[in-house]
Amino acid sequence: MRSDIGVKWGVQNEVRRTTPASFRYAAALVSAMLVSSLPLPVLPQGVQLVVVDVHTVAEGYRTSKLIGSNVVNDQNEKIGTIEDIIIGRDRVLFAVLQVGGFLHLGGRMVAVPFQSLVFEHDCISLKSARPRLAKRNRFALETKS
Repeated sequence: MRSDIGVKWGVQNEVRRTTPASFRYAAALVSAMLVSSLPLPVLPQGVQLVVVDVHTVAEGYRTSKLIGSNVVNDQNEKIGTIEDIIIGRDRVLFAVLQVGGFLHLGGRMVAVPFQSLVFEHDCISLKSARPRLAKRNRFALETKS
C-alpha cells in the first residue's frame, strides 16, 4: 500500500486523486470572503431629493458677502456691521451685529433674528433698532475646540 498524500487506490488499482483538507478549507475561506465583499443592496434611508431652482438660489444672499456689511436704521443712520450669521439648533438664523464703538473698538456684539433685517437696494436695515439694541444682552461668540 502506498502512502502518498492525496492519492487513493481504488478498487481496481486505479489512482483517484483527492484534494488535501487544507486546500479545501482555504478554498472555502476565499469563497466566503468573495461572497462577503459583494455590494449590499441599497436600502431606503428616508432622504428625499428636492429639485432646486438654481436661478432662485443665485438671487439669494451669500453669507461671505453679508459679513462686514453695514446695518442702518430707518433714519439711514449706521447702527453697526454684521459680524457673523448663526444657525440655531432649531434652524433659526441669527445675525450677530457689532454695535457702537469705533473701528471695532469699544463696541459690543448683539444677536438679532435674521428675519428682522430688511434688504433693500444694496442696503441692510433694521427698523427702529437703536432703542431695542441698547436693551439687548451682550452676545459672546464661543469657539468650540
